[in-house]
Amino acid sequence: MKTVELGRTGEQISRLALGCMIMGTVTPEDEAVTMLDRYVEAGGNFLDTADCYCWWERRGSYGGESEELIGRWLARTGRRDDVFLATKGSAVVRDLDAVWAGGRPNWDVAYRTFVGAGAKTLREAIDGSLRRLGTDHVDLYYVHVDDRTTPLAETLEALAGIVQAGKARYIGWSNVRTWRLERIRQLCAQHGRPAPVALQQQHSYLRRRAGLRHVSIVDDEQLDYLQAHDDLTLVAYSPILKGIYDDPDKRKGHGAMEPYQGPDADARLAAAAEVAAEVGVSPNALVLAWLLHQNSPTIAPLIGPRTLQQYEAALPALEVKLTDEQLTRLDTAGA
Repeated sequence: MKTVELGRTGEQISRLALGCMIMGTVTPEDEAVTMLDRYVEAGGNFLDTADCYCWWERRGSYGGESEELIGRWLARTGRRDDVFLATKGSAVVRDLDAVWAGGRPNWDVAYRTFVGAGAKTLREAIDGSLRRLGTDHVDLYYVHVDDRTTPLAETLEALAGIVQAGKARYIGWSNVRTWRLERIRQLCAQHGRPAPVALQQQHSYLRRRAGLRHVSIVDDEQLDYLQAHDDLTLVAYSPILKGIYDDPDKRKGHGAMEPYQGPDADARLAAAAEVAAEVGVSPNALVLAWLLHQNSPTIAPLIGPRTLQQYEAALPALEVKLTDEQLTRLDTAGA
């Protein structure tokens, strides 16, 4: 498995990152452990989790199941030094009763009741994550959901303290507007704080539909910003959009498709299917391969397989070699 430098840190991370969000809840422990073992045996080293994973899968849970599972796996295998471990804070829900009042998790309420990125919250959150993971540090610590109610100076001071204490080596940000990211970087430069080296956003081959306002999906402005700042690596979550590229029936009415629906998406889906057939892989794997071919900006796709079968279905993307003509065809497809 090829690696890429994380920003300008000198750290080599796997080009394909393994998302552990549903490990320990939706994905049973034995299957999750097998995935972790096979990923590392294949040369992978970039594991991604968060303290809130996966509160929405178990009523009464505040999260932590994914970190706990990884902690057990690290303790059993002794592989802590073999992995680049990333986790996140700020998106635990304060009031579970309010979120579950209707019998199912209400995400609008959840977003209004996240604990946020206050200094005390982050300091307690990193300690909780380290305890569950069974380690004295993580390699990358993200602000999971940008908190615009807490002064950035407070958040950045807390993160600097976390890095200074050796509890995290680097910081990142997720689900954030480009103007906010620039402000964060300016404040870090002005006050000598550790600046983000990774940006985790939703990014795929499809482009979000015209007129959509969405804080988490990369747009043209954010791509331009990342191309101009190679000290930031884009960690692309939901790269295959819940697997919708392989299944036209699944795309119909699927929530993952809604932000992209339209003529542009139709044209790009057709192009992806065409090139996938030429190189002999599924459209899902083709999309991962296309992302792996991107160098400006550098992108590390973050897969989050639910099953071992889904994990194995992603691996052919690592071997795909796209020609310049195929890349051009994919890049220029659209309405």
